Amino acid sequence: MATVVAFHAHPDDEVILTGGTLARAAAEGHRVVIVVATDGRVSDDDADRLGELRSSAAILGAHRVECLGYADSGFGPEFPADPPGRVRFARADIAEAARRLADILTEERAELLLSYQSNGGYGHRDHVRVHQVGKQAAQIAATPRVLEATMPREMLARIAEAARWVRLPAPYHRDVVRTAYAPRAHITHRINVFRFARQKRDALAEHRSQISASPAAARLVALLMRLPPQAAGVMFGREWFIDPDREPGPVYRDIFA
Repeated sequence: MATVVAFHAHPDDEVILTGGTLARAAAEGHRVVIVVATDGRVSDDDADRLGELRSSAAILGAHRVECLGYADSGFGPEFPADPPGRVRFARADIAEAARRLADILTEERAELLLSYQSNGGYGHRDHVRVHQVGKQAAQIAATPRVLEATMPREMLARIAEAARWVRLPAPYHRDVVRTAYAPRAHITHRINVFRFARQKRDALAEHRSQISASPAAARLVALLMRLPPQAAGVMFGREWFIDPDREPGPVYRDIFA
């Protein structure tokens, strides 16, 4: 059995991008470790989201959860100043953060690191930093393989258009979707997580403070929680990755392939 380390920017990212894959890996007997760069707090007044992360990770079957301790950098044109005693992750020294992640990769003897694309998926400054730190950490720890979590850009465009017509909140604005994540042709791994969609949905629901911060997100999650398992499987049944060391070609069905 192998060890996979999933490196994410904030609590709840572990579910959105890799929840089904991690649940599947754990169910198949692999060791699953989740590392987040930040505690998800933009302001010191924000709720502590690490408890929610641990609850989510338990539902997914993860064996270990770690936080590197950086502050959330926020999203949008305004880049907040560092809070007292902490550095926002997007300002973190890449080499220092990479060494901290590499220590975990080495300790766990990780065969696979799940990280992000260079565009951070949708341009979030912390997600871009995850790519930079993850890439360097894998080199330091000599981790054999890295996969970058992604989504098909074409699918997101269809979802954004459908959401507009039915007046539901879209996960990303249409302007963001034009350059978000990756074209389908670039994807190297498409993972079937249909059997683990309910775990993914339930894990997402554990991130209550993040959900309640957005009325639109709260409505969407409430709708998802009412879906029967088969419908949840249709919505959450696939997750996607890019192997940065391979040219696009055959699409693999297993993260260890």
